[in-house]
Amino acid sequence: MNVSKSPEELYEEREKRVRDAIELKEPDRVPVVLAMNYFPARYIGGLTVSDAFYNHEVWREATKKTIVELEPDLIAPGAGGSGSALSLLQPNLYKWAGDGLDVNSIHQYIEGEPLKAEEYDLFLSDPGDFTLRYYLPRVWRALAPFSKLPPLHSLWGASTLPSQTAPFGDSEVMKAFETLFKAGQEQETVLKIIRGFYEEMADLGYPPLSHGNASHPFDVISDHLRGMTGTMLDMYRNPCELTRACEMIITRSMESGLAALKSKRGNPKRVGTALHRGSDGFMSLKQFETYYWPYLKRLAVSFADKGLVYIPFYEGHWEQRLKYLLELPKKKTIARFAITDLNKAKDVLGDHTCIMGGVPHTLLQTASPQEVEDYCKNLIRVYGEGGGFLLSTSTGLTHEAKPENVKAMIDSVKKYGKY
Repeated sequence: MNVSKSPEELYEEREKRVRDAIELKEPDRVPVVLAMNYFPARYIGGLTVSDAFYNHEVWREATKKTIVELEPDLIAPGAGGSGSALSLLQPNLYKWAGDGLDVNSIHQYIEGEPLKAEEYDLFLSDPGDFTLRYYLPRVWRALAPFSKLPPLHSLWGASTLPSQTAPFGDSEVMKAFETLFKAGQEQETVLKIIRGFYEEMADLGYPPLSHGNASHPFDVISDHLRGMTGTMLDMYRNPCELTRACEMIITRSMESGLAALKSKRGNPKRVGTALHRGSDGFMSLKQFETYYWPYLKRLAVSFADKGLVYIPFYEGHWEQRLKYLLELPKKKTIARFAITDLNKAKDVLGDHTCIMGGVPHTLLQTASPQEVEDYCKNLIRVYGEGGGFLLSTSTGLTHEAKPENVKAMIDSVKKYGKY
């Protein structure tokens, strides 16, 4: 650990290093980002992935120890949750380590279709009512009785409520509300343990990669409402409804991202978005221009207008879409790439956008530390030239990564990344 500088000095040094990279200047050296996922289980040893869901004090300390010992410039820990709350609510579309999966398995999302194609009008006219009486009962088994509740608008009126209360007296409905209450208590217990973690790490000199998140409307629909199959069919069968839903959700996404302005730290403050369905293999360019690009651009512009830096995580291949990214605010975004060819990305975006990524997670799982060092040395030489590059893994680290390889990745910038 660097003991020659105070945590405050190290924090500001790292923020400046990243800020210079975003502005396409040459910082003192190439910044490196540690996206961990469940990696602390492997790094610390003696832990399992399920500890991220059930052993929160231990997991917090393991995550902290991982960060402090490896000394990255930016951190992206996020993994886990309250396994107890999840078990109470009984999800239909999610499995996690220790409940339905092996204790060392990565969590799994299950495709579903909580919003039926014929229900678009119902959803769009009253999304709150739809969420309570249709979405929650379909996604959480413990909340299935909510389907018995009356429409929320039927509760309007100074003397109307008593005549509508019968469903609330149903024993199954009561049990569902009690379960929701118990899940909330479990979540609050977890929050008491993990609340303030980012601030604690900032006090130790480690800024987060992002200070908030905003989802892309198309991804919200395909991930959580219609499922991938339903959403892809909607582009042909229900294009108007799909567009109306995207228009409704974009406002909420922007509000979510702008919450990063409340962060006490960050210079600049940053907002992330994982882009799931917009890559080359999911839709044609014409469909991309209709259902994906306009909303991605609006998110980027709205955040830049407020002084935020936007970090879209371009999952999948984006080679066919690189030219569109030139329409995003210059020097105001970080293009985080998963498997896009960085040579093509550098050619198109080199004097416009900071690039992040480069290290395949498979390399960290299977290679030797020397091979990782040599690979990162080449990345730094090729993509670090002139600034505008953040070294990171292609995806969030999985718990299969060898600790010595992750250390070799982070140490490589300190050895070869100086300008």
